[in-house]
Amino acid sequence: MHVSGDAGPAAPVPRVSLLPVFLIVLVDVFGMTLVIPLLAIYAESFDASPLQATLLISVFAACQLVSGPLLGHFSDRTGRKAMLIISQIGTCIGFIVLARATSLWMIYVARIIDGSTAGNLSLAQAYIADHTPPEERARSFALIGIAFGLGFFVGPSLTGYLSDRYGLNTPIYLAALMSATSIACTALLLRGGAPAGRTAASARWTEAFRWGTYAQYFARPGLRQRLFQFLFYVLSFSTFISGFALYAERKFVWAGDAFGPREIGFAFGYVGLLGIILQGGLIGRLVQRYGEAPLVFTGFISLVVGYLALGLVNSVSMLVVFGTVSAFGNGVIRPALSSLITQYAERHEQGVVLGVTQSLMSMASIVAPMAAGLLIQHDLLAVWAWLAAALAGVGMVLSSTIGSSRPAPAVS
Repeated sequence: MHVSGDAGPAAPVPRVSLLPVFLIVLVDVFGMTLVIPLLAIYAESFDASPLQATLLISVFAACQLVSGPLLGHFSDRTGRKAMLIISQIGTCIGFIVLARATSLWMIYVARIIDGSTAGNLSLAQAYIADHTPPEERARSFALIGIAFGLGFFVGPSLTGYLSDRYGLNTPIYLAALMSATSIACTALLLRGGAPAGRTAASARWTEAFRWGTYAQYFARPGLRQRLFQFLFYVLSFSTFISGFALYAERKFVWAGDAFGPREIGFAFGYVGLLGIILQGGLIGRLVQRYGEAPLVFTGFISLVVGYLALGLVNSVSMLVVFGTVSAFGNGVIRPALSSLITQYAERHEQGVVLGVTQSLMSMASIVAPMAAGLLIQHDLLAVWAWLAAALAGVGMVLSSTIGSSRPAPAVS
């Protein structure tokens, strides 16, 4: 537990409807999931090697590493709404440039524009944390999980259909349209205002680039371990997500042909359907019965098993089986671990702490795609899957060292 120097009861949490946040994230995720299954293969159409294709994720993440904390600090000062709109505008412009690319360097420019304003998810999480009591945050964060599930169910499936019939850039144009819709939803539906409990320290935006601003969070017992656990989770996830399309293209066959955008889109769509089932109410009941920490531990076990087996299977049926196992792990870890992390922070720190998780995600997304691209480029397909499993294994070990208790609420 973290206790500030000013003792006293915590300020009441202002309750608002989270439906607008859900709609905003849902539209954002639709846009993102229209592009993710396609990006590596789209780059290959411009003669990119596997490493060059996966580096598109690393470039985005390197830009996000700077923008995430900065947007978090500004949102703690001015409120979530304005920063969310800025972030969404960058995403929309990036999609338009990506769709109109005529060479590989233009694809990189598009990813730099998008990454330089990236922060949609962490800002949405901070908004949820502002308006949700600690004991309800896992269930509230599951709203984002539901949005991801719906997005990964509809978006990649639609990408597969559109790219197969109308060309690879058609889903990207649709993603730009979805992003513009998200901007309109944020401007018209989301309640604005700065978070309550803001302090002068949280308002100094220059602190976004000082290590001491973040070192304090890594110094807190419990929070430190959860942040490192989050790091290994996103390292594992980034290794998988950046390499799966290239891996499946080389490993699996359907109806006599190698996997293409259509089959890869359907695979992502299936994972999204599982996410809807898991987080559309089931995660809340699981948290009530078992607690967040045991769910995180179980989720890491599922990832280890699923990714280990992925390196060994050759049939589509086995891909479905072990894809289901790993999808369960991803479905429970993100909302439960995000909830645990926010419970160690005070209300006026939510934007910064979730910005820290965004930075950890960015660091993971810089390194992991490089490793995935190199392994796949050298035909080390099984090693790619086992690397994702090993990173998840570190998160599993960290779970066993932290314990299973829920952190006491921070005191403002």
